[in-house]
Amino acid sequence: MSRPSLNDLTAFVAVASHRSFRRAADEIGTAPSTLSHAMRALEERMGVRLLNRTTRSVFPTEAGLELLARLRPALGALDEALGAVAPFRGQVAGTVRLNAPRLGAGFIVREILPRMAERCPEVVVDIVVEGALVDIVAAGFDAGFRLAGSIPADMIAVPVGRPLAFACVASPAYLDRFGVPATPEDLARHRCICHRVPGGRLYRWEFARAGQALVVDPKGPVVLDDEELMVDAAVKGLGIAYVADWAAETALRAGLLRPVLAAWMHPPEAAAVYYPGHRAVPPALRAFLDIVKEARPR
Repeated sequence: MSRPSLNDLTAFVAVASHRSFRRAADEIGTAPSTLSHAMRALEERMGVRLLNRTTRSVFPTEAGLELLARLRPALGALDEALGAVAPFRGQVAGTVRLNAPRLGAGFIVREILPRMAERCPEVVVDIVVEGALVDIVAAGFDAGFRLAGSIPADMIAVPVGRPLAFACVASPAYLDRFGVPATPEDLARHRCICHRVPGGRLYRWEFARAGQALVVDPKGPVVLDDEELMVDAAVKGLGIAYVADWAAETALRAGLLRPVLAAWMHPPEAAAVYYPGHRAVPPALRAFLDIVKEARPR
């Protein structure tokens, strides 16, 4: 058996991690068809099937999973070794792969990337915007961005930005027409802008006051899966939205929205960038985290 090239092994790890030729091709910067051909050539060279393919999906075989488990730490160690020479070059380089929801990705783009571009122009920050919680290690990410309470205990979290709270908001015109709800139970008589979360279910609105917790199943004429669109819908007077205050803060400051049921909202929670605590931190990720720390809440 001839030894596979490093490029082929790196490509295999991308395909096996993403379970998708398209997403792996996007990461590597090649065509899915080219990547598929390369994987077939790799299997022929190694004499074993590594991937099961259908018209809709790709999944590692038992042999593929074994190879993936052994290649990940090996390629990680190689990246660390190459990164160790960065100080001698005088410039940090590499790629930071980040998984984040849209609001978090927006914060990174506005607050972190301009500083990264100025200080570390050779570092590529590759952001995948995804609402669902994922295992960043299994999915091949260097770091993630989530609320602190949803970050696994074996990760290291770096708080960033101001704490995030949820808010019920509506336009002044809507409230003038339909009235202001005094309690969460009053929402049954209002039009609500519903939120479909990853997985397909509708989000249940959560409230708390004086130790009393209350969950409401909202009803309304609009269902969306993006909080910024929910804010836009609320500004247009389509109903009451339950959104992260990060998404609504511009409209609230401009007077386009007003908060309701403020006394029933949960306390703010810290948002954080997190990364595996059991690995050496590559120079590119370290540089990224150093700038994230500068954006910690003051």
